[in-house]
Amino acid sequence: MSGVLSSVDARTQLVGQNRLELLLFHLGGTQLFAINVFKVQEVMRLPALTKMPDRHPVVRGVTHLRGQTVPVVDLRHAIQMGPLKTTEEEATIIVTEYNMTVQAFLVGGVDRIVNMNWNEILPPPGGSGRNHYLTAITRIEERIVEIIDVEKVLAEIAPYDLDLSEDLYDQELLARIKGKDILIVDDSHVALGQMKQVLTPMGLNIVEANNGLEAYQMLMHWKEQGKDLENDLVMIITDAEMPEMDGYMLTTEIRRDPQLKGTTIILHTSLSGSFNRAMVKKVGCDGFLSKFAPEAMTTEVQRLMRVKLGMEAPSD
Repeated sequence: MSGVLSSVDARTQLVGQNRLELLLFHLGGTQLFAINVFKVQEVMRLPALTKMPDRHPVVRGVTHLRGQTVPVVDLRHAIQMGPLKTTEEEATIIVTEYNMTVQAFLVGGVDRIVNMNWNEILPPPGGSGRNHYLTAITRIEERIVEIIDVEKVLAEIAPYDLDLSEDLYDQELLARIKGKDILIVDDSHVALGQMKQVLTPMGLNIVEANNGLEAYQMLMHWKEQGKDLENDLVMIITDAEMPEMDGYMLTTEIRRDPQLKGTTIILHTSLSGSFNRAMVKKVGCDGFLSKFAPEAMTTEVQRLMRVKLGMEAPSD
């Protein structure tokens, strides 16, 4: 698996076609788990660790990779299954980039990479237990694969600071958008909660959808009702990776619709910034935000709203 990212260019072609690749792994048992390959930098044997004082209980230690100090998280422990028990020969780490940070997850072993369609990725069933840490599930060769909500895991290890200065908010703009709708689309309840904390002070009516298909169906329903989407819907903020329909496909479908094509859309994702900026241009988003940077979100959301209302000229 050392060459897991050797064909990134080929994988890039999957995006925008409602497709993805998943890296499958286990956590010391028979159950398979997965994360998106695009978030993986490297898969390798567990290197030597340095144990830091006062570290979080699920962080095994830190290691040095290519000039960076990288925390190593026991993923089994982080999703409340208990610490991973594995031999030195079996111990594997998956080095990932989320939200502009690099971290490694200790796993029992890596299985393989599979190519999937997002409509094969389903929301997790209701219930308790591990579902609390899942964004989705899928079925591969008659086996259930659980896709972990890594954003939730990381937010529990290092909570985000959401205390924003009132000076960040444009009061003239807020007076004009008060009570208007903003649609936020994400399969992570953590991400939805974080966005709501930033957007609530703007006085908007925040509407949530858990995936691109749900958001698209909501838009179609509003059209059938005769809702004035041009004036009442100020913006859509969408994640990239979601079950059933991803954010790229959602944006593509909106741009194809004569009544919706002028909608302001921001792509809000933990995937690689440089990659997403290329995809923003390809599918026609108006902006891109890395998760989770509350000040940047506040600034960019308001900038694009001012552009929409003619209060500010669009940037080049």
